[in-house]
Amino acid sequence: MKIYFAGSIRGGRDHADVYRALIDFLKVDHDVLTEHVGDANLSESGEVLSDKQIRDRDVAWLREADLVVVDSSVPSLGVGYELACAELFEKPVIILHDSEVASLSAMISGTDYFSDINFYHGADEAVAILQAKLADID
Repeated sequence: MKIYFAGSIRGGRDHADVYRALIDFLKVDHDVLTEHVGDANLSESGEVLSDKQIRDRDVAWLREADLVVVDSSVPSLGVGYELACAELFEKPVIILHDSEVASLSAMISGTDYFSDINFYHGADEAVAILQAKLADID
């Protein structure tokens, strides 16, 4: 299965360690199209590509993905855009959110399409939630 993982880059890298743990778990049995999101060396300034190249590549990956996994803990305009695309493209979405970091946006929790919202505290709990969710899908 091809998975698009979304997490904050320019909005802040405070949860990069959680992203890495989730991506490492996903990579065992799946193709993670956006593995770079968990790279500890990726700064808030992002990648070397132009903004248009990043946007076009990411939208293509969203279209290609079988599943979208989102960590929405660190508020990010880009993650919100990716969620809107996932809904538009009718992709199944699993949302993980650490409410100790920030409140979940009403634009996410108030959208009927995003019915699979999971709250966690710490990388181990996030991985366990994702493991249970994927067991139901695979």
